Amino acid sequence: MFVNWKKLLAISIAFLLLLSGCANSTSTKNSSEETNGKAAKQGGELTYALATSPDSLDPHRSGLAVAVRAFRTIFDSLVVQAPDNSIKPWLATEWTISDDGKSYTFKLRKDVKFHDGTPFNAEAVKYSFDRIIDPKTKAKNAVALLKPYESSEVIDDYTIKINLATPSTAFLSNLSQAMLGIVSPTAAEKYGDQFVKHPVGTGPYKFVSWTENADIVVEKNKDYHWGPSIVENKEAPYLDKITFKIIPEEATRIGSVQSGQVLAAETVPPQNIVSLKNDPKIQLLQVNTLGLPYTLFFNQRKAPWNDVRARKAVQLAVDVDAIVKTLYLNTYSRAWSPLTPGILGYDESLEKRNTLDVEKANKLLDELGYIKGADGIRVKDGKQLTLNYVDGTPNREKRNDIAVIIQQQLKKIGIKVEINITKDIASVVQQNADYDLYGNSQVNSDPNALRAFYHSTTPEEEATVKRLGGGSDPELDQLLEAGTVELDQEKRIAIYKKVQQKIIEEAWIIPIYVFPYTVAASKSVNGITFDSLGYPLFNDVNIK
Repeated sequence: MFVNWKKLLAISIAFLLLLSGCANSTSTKNSSEETNGKAAKQGGELTYALATSPDSLDPHRSGLAVAVRAFRTIFDSLVVQAPDNSIKPWLATEWTISDDGKSYTFKLRKDVKFHDGTPFNAEAVKYSFDRIIDPKTKAKNAVALLKPYESSEVIDDYTIKINLATPSTAFLSNLSQAMLGIVSPTAAEKYGDQFVKHPVGTGPYKFVSWTENADIVVEKNKDYHWGPSIVENKEAPYLDKITFKIIPEEATRIGSVQSGQVLAAETVPPQNIVSLKNDPKIQLLQVNTLGLPYTLFFNQRKAPWNDVRARKAVQLAVDVDAIVKTLYLNTYSRAWSPLTPGILGYDESLEKRNTLDVEKANKLLDELGYIKGADGIRVKDGKQLTLNYVDGTPNREKRNDIAVIIQQQLKKIGIKVEINITKDIASVVQQNADYDLYGNSQVNSDPNALRAFYHSTTPEEEATVKRLGGGSDPELDQLLEAGTVELDQEKRIAIYKKVQQKIIEEAWIIPIYVFPYTVAASKSVNGITFDSLGYPLFNDVNIK
């Protein structure tokens, strides 16, 4: 039977993006239309407070959403995901897909230059993608987004053919993401590992400086004239400069907006939302994020967390509803699945399935031979049942507070929780896997994102970066592999529902909350918009 692969791929992408659009339909934005028909004002500086410091300004080596908010200003992508749920040209002007779905041929713009004067061309695209898969780069999220990339062929200066190991229904959507932004080959070679602090792209803003834990400064790229379809201003930005202020303390960050020290601040705490809504000088902008919710991962490399009964006991004893109500005042939604609502294949049947059951949790630990001592902590073979809970600093989204609440909750079933708050997550978690429980989330547009977190890794991959959780299950691997290449949307949805059910039933994780990205801004700021994943865009921003 003949299958029109390209037609099916187009349908699948459209359907996926429709779901993405629905998930973000409640988002708000301020628009340059608020200038009442007048031309947007040129010049000025936007000060924008970030809740944490980025790990890197190299899109290929970053693993944090907060970093994307800064480096999206510096780097462009081949394509863009548009509000009408389609994939549109950006640095690429058009493309074709081979009949077997394993090759994409892109035509590129001929009028683009990197900030350092290097021409943008097919060689630059090949360099960027080959760089991502090179182990020496130590790429993070970009590797998972680019898979199943195999190689690139430069057809001519402005034509490139990208070859995949297998068809991927997520590939074009992934190419729109900032972590697959195109970097300057000249600068990447010049700076090497220090490219993380000397980023050079083709974006609307050029990098100026990064003062550790203080601020990141970018300035207008005066030569810019290739903005994507999702922004009104395709030319050079209106602003002269953006300064991203790094202000981890919630009260200080929000107070800085109210006092006018900064013009906008991200991640508005739940307790401030009501008061800011009533502030005549402030506007609140909010957009739903898609991908993987904030999730606690068990490290299955270590006993007893390699036993499903131990993991299940913790899963049943953690009162997630209490956490969400106490810390987020019900302004965040509780997560039930490895995926967020609104993304393709999200399984609503998991909602309300795993609720609090302390009695059952105690029975499971009894079965494992852990007996409560005089102090209430369980003991086996002379060793206390201890859980090493690791989290990063500063206290982003009150995540450190989650650890304290869980410490108290697990004490009721005889588990001693030791909390390790560290600045060095890269060493503790990614290199040494020295944790029993650690939380993470990811913004993404496709359920294929699950593969990077839950598919078994090779010893070589494990030696580079240790995958969160470290669990391994051949059946789960097969499902994740099938989800990557399946063309039939209904079958693909069914696959990802099985994936979610298996992960929850075997207690690989504890989903906690779905993150709403909320920005407080002075009413003098116009034109902040968001892309389909919830990242802010600054092409249209102007200041009254």
